Amino acid sequence: MLSPGPMDKFAADQAEAEFERDVEMDAPPLVRFDERRMHVRAYNYWASLLGDRSFPSIEDLNPEDIEDFGSHSVLLDFTAGIDDPVIAFLGSALVRECGTDHNVQRISDVPPRTLLSRLTDHYLQIIANGAPIGFEAEFTNQRGAEILYRGILMPFSSNSDKIDFVYGVINWKEVAASAVTNEIERAISEMMQAPSAAPAGPVWADGPLRTQGAGLAAGQEELVLDELGRTLADAREAAVDAISAEGRTRQALYRAIGLAHAFALIARTRADDYDELLADAGIKAQPRSPMTALVKLVFGAGYDKTRLSEFAVAIEQGLHEHIEAGALAAHISDYPGGLKAYVRDARAAKRVIAGIAPRERVLEARVRLTSAPSIDMTEVETDESGLAVVVVRRMTDGTFEALGGLAGDDQRTSAILRAIAERQA
Repeated sequence: MLSPGPMDKFAADQAEAEFERDVEMDAPPLVRFDERRMHVRAYNYWASLLGDRSFPSIEDLNPEDIEDFGSHSVLLDFTAGIDDPVIAFLGSALVRECGTDHNVQRISDVPPRTLLSRLTDHYLQIIANGAPIGFEAEFTNQRGAEILYRGILMPFSSNSDKIDFVYGVINWKEVAASAVTNEIERAISEMMQAPSAAPAGPVWADGPLRTQGAGLAAGQEELVLDELGRTLADAREAAVDAISAEGRTRQALYRAIGLAHAFALIARTRADDYDELLADAGIKAQPRSPMTALVKLVFGAGYDKTRLSEFAVAIEQGLHEHIEAGALAAHISDYPGGLKAYVRDARAAKRVIAGIAPRERVLEARVRLTSAPSIDMTEVETDESGLAVVVVRRMTDGTFEALGGLAGDDQRTSAILRAIAERQA
């Protein structure tokens, strides 16, 4: 995790207070799942550029070429300092919504009470946390309209080590007046009570209709999001929420870990597709800790390595205990001591299991050597200094028989040679 660096403390405190006020606000009831998806798609894009680096390279980012959300984005340049960063790019949709123009050059030029000001208010949090931050809230804009917005800020670097660019994406909608809202809710209620029918339009992969494909018209099946990809998208969305709420609630984190566990269960049956996802993200799976790659895929390879290791252990333990998909979050929440205790106990259990096999092998070797035939001492190989470590067996008459030895330059003998030399000193 990066240190905040030389930032103005008052500005940082103000940004932190504003951030906490935002995330604690309840979203209006008419928010739809599809409107949450833009910041998740942006996060997936950021993660795809990350690879094994701490932060994605700014060289790989060109907001003008991003058709999906480039118009809803802004790029902040900190190379000249963090007090008043340069606005290196401002998307056309943000320009129109904020009623501003492309002459806005720096943060200090951003008009107050605009969506752009809400987005840039959080940039100090990125410097402090060294990880993407998601946020959502409602506010009254400069035209007096009630605006509900969701966004994400993501760090970029020119040298893969220091954050000197921040890329933000924001989506929004104007909240309807109460009379209109009531009418919409009534219409939705009537529609939900009507006899079910197959959807007339496309079932978009990131929209509120997420069926498995039954009853779809010809040509619509390919629009249904694949189960593996959908579960990964859900887990990544939860990870964004957990990162933005870190330190304030455990439930968001537990939900993200639970969804990552569900993704792991599906990945077991879709190994080739899972390997392809890892390859696309530039992540390599390690045989000794296979779940580490999975949590990097969900939380981002640049996320704190200690936390990633904890999440991997929790998911591995959930798989070991055969916990069903969707049940791990509640299991960790109910576990005495929560996630920390669950990970601690899982690691302790692994150490016990790992220690049993070596002890059994040593015991078996001792039994075999008590009856093994002796050798002539001249058969023992030595190193160039004439040294060797020899195993002997004491006989009933007090004499010794040599059973075998290793030359002094064998890597397995170094600790023994040191111990004997210390006794001779």
